[in-house]
Amino acid sequence: MKYTEEHEWLRVEGDLVVVGITEHAAEQLGDVVFVELPARETKVAKDDEIVVIESVKAASDILAPVEGEIVEINEALTDNPGLVNEDPLGEAWIFKMKVEDMDAIDAFMDEDEYKDFIG
Repeated sequence: MKYTEEHEWLRVEGDLVVVGITEHAAEQLGDVVFVELPARETKVAKDDEIVVIESVKAASDILAPVEGEIVEINEALTDNPGLVNEDPLGEAWIFKMKVEDMDAIDAFMDEDEYKDFIG
C-alpha cells in the first residue's frame, strides 16, 4: 500500500488502484455519518475533489490522488458509512480507478514513511 499526505491509502490490484482513507484519518474524523461517492466513469485530474465524507465533527473532501477514471465505487458506504470507522483499510475502500500513469503511484509514501509523517 501507498499513502498520501492527505491521509488516503492506495492499493494496486491488477490494472486498478483502490483508494480509501487511513485509520488515522478515520480517527480524526470521528463517527462517519455520510459518504458522498463519485459517479462511475468520472474522469478525474490529480487533486480533484471527488468524495465528501461527513462525520459528527466535520466534513472532509477526498481528493483524487492521481489522474484517471473512477470505474467502481463502494456502494456499501451509502448504506453503512460507519464502515469507514470500523474497517478503513479493508471493507471501507471508497473507489477504484484506472490510472493514466501507474508509475505515479511510486511517488507516494510507503507504510513506514506514512507512520513517520503522522508522528
